[in-house]
Amino acid sequence: MDQDINTPFSTLYEDEFLIAIHKPHGILVHRTKISEDTVFVLQLLRDQVGYRIYPVHRLDRATSGVLIFGKTKEAASQLSVLFREQAITKTYLAVVRGYLPETGVIDYPLARSPQHEKRSAISDYRSLAQTEIPHAISRYPTSRYSLVEVKPQTGRFHQIRKHFAHIRHPIIGDRPHGDCKHNKYLREKLGIDRMLLHAQSFSFTHPTTLDQVAICAEPNISFAKALNTLALSLPAQDQ
Repeated sequence: MDQDINTPFSTLYEDEFLIAIHKPHGILVHRTKISEDTVFVLQLLRDQVGYRIYPVHRLDRATSGVLIFGKTKEAASQLSVLFREQAITKTYLAVVRGYLPETGVIDYPLARSPQHEKRSAISDYRSLAQTEIPHAISRYPTSRYSLVEVKPQTGRFHQIRKHFAHIRHPIIGDRPHGDCKHNKYLREKLGIDRMLLHAQSFSFTHPTTLDQVAICAEPNISFAKALNTLALSLPAQDQ
């Protein structure tokens, strides 16, 4: 995880209805039956601010970035509607295996599990930077990676991770959907020991005040360090 559990979360946005923080990677948002974790963002943030907060959406344990909570049940419910109705513009950063086209759209239906029905899932992306390292991790003499900006139009379970795995450009550090050889090499030889997926910004019309809200989280230390190790950098206009 990027920070000690005793270190306060960085607040990105706050008003009388909502609070948004910069979530570190490596910690779950809230308790789940499929994990034995005992520490969660929800619990730690409640202790930090001193009042109840209510989840609006979730980020995977391994994902860092913008995470929003409601200060009341009503506020959380109103913002949850915006997520369900795809009325929030979400932008993520990811490092994936291989070189991608300058822009692209991944339109591939997804199911939460084999027992669930597939539903429409669409992700737009653009390539921000590319790099090549002189290491033969698989059958090629060198290894290539791309830094991409992803704007999911829908919000399916593990959508970004599954979509890039589907087009054979898995996200670095993604264990269930990724490339185990590249993940192992980058972890053991280059010290990149996290999934390189970061929720960079969420933009929406505030459901109560109707103001336009843009909440941004710059890449945290571990993500920025991985970019530097791979000689990848954000374009100047995005910094």
